[in-house]
Formats: sequence, C-alpha cells, structure tokens
Amino acid sequence: MRLEPVAQPTLARTIGLPALALAATVAIASLLAMVAGAPPLSVLGLILKGAFGSKFALLETLNRATPLIFTGLAVAVAFRARLWNIGAEAQLYAGAVVTATLGTGALAWPSGLLLPSIALAAMLAGAFVLLVPTVLKTRFGVDEVVTTLLLNFVVLLWVSMLLEGPLKDPMGMGWPKSARLIPEARLPRIVEGLRLHWGFGLALIAAAVIWVVQARTTLGYEMRAVGLNRAAAKFAGIPVGPVLIKTALLSGGLAALAGFSEVAGLKGSLTLDISPGFGYTGIIVAMLALLNPFGVVVAALFVAGVFVGADSMSRAVGVPTYLADIMLATALLLMVLALMLTRFRVRWE
Repeated sequence: MRLEPVAQPTLARTIGLPALALAATVAIASLLAMVAGAPPLSVLGLILKGAFGSKFALLETLNRATPLIFTGLAVAVAFRARLWNIGAEAQLYAGAVVTATLGTGALAWPSGLLLPSIALAAMLAGAFVLLVPTVLKTRFGVDEVVTTLLLNFVVLLWVSMLLEGPLKDPMGMGWPKSARLIPEARLPRIVEGLRLHWGFGLALIAAAVIWVVQARTTLGYEMRAVGLNRAAAKFAGIPVGPVLIKTALLSGGLAALAGFSEVAGLKGSLTLDISPGFGYTGIIVAMLALLNPFGVVVAALFVAGVFVGADSMSRAVGVPTYLADIMLATALLLMVLALMLTRFRVRWE
C-alpha cells in the first residue's frame, strides 16, 4: 500500500469525505449510546436540541465556545509556523491570574481604561509563558513540545500556591479562590440576565484580526514560509528566529485572552478549575479548522455544541457525558483521515 498525491481534488472529494467522517462519528456515537442503554437514533437529535434547541441552550453553547476560539486561534497561529504550542492551558491560567490580580481593585483607573489595560496585561503574561520555551528552542534547540507541555503543570501548581496564599479571598470561607472582581473590571453581558458576555464578541474580533495578519501582512507570509520549509525560508532571507518569537508572543497572548474572558466575563473570580482543559481542546479545534481562523470559530461552535448538547442528552436518557469526549476524539481522528484522503489516493500493490 502506498499514498499517491492527488493533483486536483474534486469538489465531491473535498466536501464528501469530511461529511462522511462526521456521519461516521454520529454513527459510532449512536452505537455507543445504544450500548449504554439509550435509544441510538435519538442521540443526535438530543445533542442538537440541548446545544441549539432554545435561546438558553444557544447562548450557553456560545459561552462555552468563547475560550475555545481563543485557544484554537492560539494553537492555529503557532502551528502555522510549525511552533508546536501544547501549553495553551498554561498561557490561559497566566492570563487568568493577571486578570484576578488587577481586577480586584489594584488599578484605580476609569472603567473605560481598566478593562483594556487588564486584557493587555493578561496577553503579556501569556506571551511571556510561551516566550520562554520559544527562546529555548531558537537558541538551544530544546523541543518545545516537551517544554510547553510541562509548563502546563508548573503553572497550574503556581496558581494553586497563589490561591492558597497571596490571592486567597479572606471572605471565601476557606475555599481556594480569589476575591471577586470589581464591577468596572467585569465584561458586560450581551444578553441581560444570561451568562453570555462580550468575551464572545472579542473572540470573533480576534479571529478576524488573525485572518488579516495571516493573509494580508508580511508577518503572516513569513509565518507561512517558516512553517512550510524552515530551511528554504532562511535561505530566502527570512529571519526564522525572530519570526518564531513574534509567533510565540501572538499565540501566547491569544491563549491568555481565554483566561481573561473566563475570569472577567463569566466567573468573576479565579479558581483552580476555571478551565476544564480548554487549552488542550484548543488543539482539537485548530486541527478540525485546518488552522484557518474563521474555521476555528466554526470548529469551536461544533465542539462547544457537542459538550453542551451531551450534558443535556445525558440527563435526558441517562448515559455518561463522557460520550462527548469519545465523539470529539472520533471526529478528530476521522477528520484527519478524511483530509489526508482528499490530498492522497491509496494505491494497493
């Protein structure tokens, strides 16, 4: 068996294979639901209803998608330049720590200036967290997969220490959480009375900005060139090291905005479980989106819909919510296979 490149993939091949991958994902999830004791044909309908079937469900899906858009963009930007950022979780928590520190009254600034300043400070913190592994990579050749992955645990332990010490809320009855943010440091709600906040709008703006950067700027061209062939880019005069540094600053800052939006928009304070793995799920989102910024938005909505819908489905028919994790893993594997088969043809010998 060998893979033969397809010179011009047909439209049917380009669209049909990913659609077939999603259909296979639904079929596998239905089979697993049947094994768990639920009606197999009702799984997809219940997930769709739980994720998009009402105003409350739709807004909750958008709410869950907000940090996934930020972390998906962070991973997409880094992976485009072949900078393997596996540490979006650490960058998210770095942004959350800065938000909780500055948003509790440390900055006595007007409200119109306070939120942008906190967001910028959070981005700088996330950028610094990714800058360290990137410098180690460019200067000493240290594998960034290892360093960014291990930094997730280091930063999480650091946050745990802060919540048991300097950032611990004295009025929190012993719970490891920070003090509440002052009202001026909170992102306003898009719909009054519901949890959706303007962090979602900020995420859409970020996706548009990243698309412009990648498609219309010199930096975007350099990032693509370095990602496609680092040696050729260096031969053409592109400064590979500085391009990777700029990529790291942008990627880390985007991931930190996820922490900022969760603290300032949704939670109102910092806790150790503020992220149920948004940084890792962002990798799935970016891969499903083929590293396209607008595709990241669609993929984040899909992943968020699966999680929110699976929660509703599990309550309705009594199956474990872990079915959502299996659906996402299956969707990613089958989608990668489908995308490979759009560009390569299998020849049996």
